[in-house]
Amino acid sequence: MELIISNSNGVPIYEQITEQIKFKIVSNELKENELLPSIRTLAKDLRCSVITTKNAYEELVKEGYVKNVPSKGFYVAKINKEVVLEEQLNKIEELMDKAVVIAKMNNINKKTLNEMLNILYEEDK
Repeated sequence: MELIISNSNGVPIYEQITEQIKFKIVSNELKENELLPSIRTLAKDLRCSVITTKNAYEELVKEGYVKNVPSKGFYVAKINKEVVLEEQLNKIEELMDKAVVIAKMNNINKKTLNEMLNILYEEDK
């Protein structure tokens, strides 16, 4: 499993691992009941501590993306994609709320915000 970790972006490594694995699950790159690398193997591959990968897996279990089968390992859990989509929409809404507050504080109009959003949205295509 290929994950890209950055030590310089300010996001804790366990969160980077968690978010990338969640993305791979939601995008079906990782399939339901697929065995994930062991905590130690993932730590070795990513050159990070075992505690970091353990924390990432625990977070994934807590959020329902992964299940821990004792003595066997961590497996991709069955997820409800509608619930996941709703969670992601809530995150986007929170970020957009912050952007609107900043824009209003700086007298940036809605048209300019829309232009920025359109540019950012089309950037990766």
